[in-house]
Amino acid sequence: MLALLSGCSGLQRAPMPQLPEHVPTVVELDTVPFYPQDTYQCGPATLAMALTWTGPAITPDELKDQVYSPSRKGSLQLAMVSAARRHGKIAYQSNDLQSIFPEIAAGHPVIILQNLGLSWLPAWHYALVIGYDLPRQEVILRSGTTKRKVLPYFLFEKTWSHSNYWGLMVLEPNQVPVTAKENDFLAAVVGLEKAGQYRAAAAGYKAALTRWPMSLDARMGLGNSYYALKNLKEAERSFRAATLSHPQSAAAYNNLAYVLLELGRMQEALATAQKAVALGGPLKYESMDTLQEIQSRMR
Repeated sequence: MLALLSGCSGLQRAPMPQLPEHVPTVVELDTVPFYPQDTYQCGPATLAMALTWTGPAITPDELKDQVYSPSRKGSLQLAMVSAARRHGKIAYQSNDLQSIFPEIAAGHPVIILQNLGLSWLPAWHYALVIGYDLPRQEVILRSGTTKRKVLPYFLFEKTWSHSNYWGLMVLEPNQVPVTAKENDFLAAVVGLEKAGQYRAAAAGYKAALTRWPMSLDARMGLGNSYYALKNLKEAERSFRAATLSHPQSAAAYNNLAYVLLELGRMQEALATAQKAVALGGPLKYESMDTLQEIQSRMR
């Protein structure tokens, strides 16, 4: 549990969000694993449940040193996100109250942060949402030492609202949340890159391109991930595709030129780098550096 965010006061009944027509009114992911938490261990326990759901199995004890802070007697959200990425998973964060039930219906349990205390004396707690019942106005969680905790929706919403509806989905890299926003999903994939999980990042960028096929950032990220993996052929393929779909992108031409240089195709690299410089833009000087490096190697 943590005491990092200020809370809201009062408990007033709030209706459940309106669901899209294709989303069932009752869903429960009853096969999601359950790990009862030890004292102050809701972070490791909840993350272990989410990670084990995507596989392979992992225990809270294995995550304790990665997410739990003894001085705070709890786990920071950033530590939860970083640990998920360390295990090669997409850590997709959201503050969207409307998205949680469509995601549950898609098979994506959601870690949430609740305040089970008072606004002036918060008791922060992580739980895993695994289901809901619209007719009964109920939400089902794995929480604390309770495998199946059923909360009235109004109480669930109020305790969750204290964290500004902070939610976290832990997904395989090739899974895109059904309610995902392009920039938010790509930010989650970039997090995998920063964690050195380049294979997972490549899978994430490929998944992004199935949802947003014209995304320049996804195409460039895919090329960068392949380059980090020293797979120059696939990096070339990705950057070349970026130049075709976004012919005014100097960055795409610059990166393609650099990969062609690494492949020893000097004349192609030179012409591509010249194109990048001609396009100008905010990366003009980086493109000029690439051109100069190519020219120096050709002497």
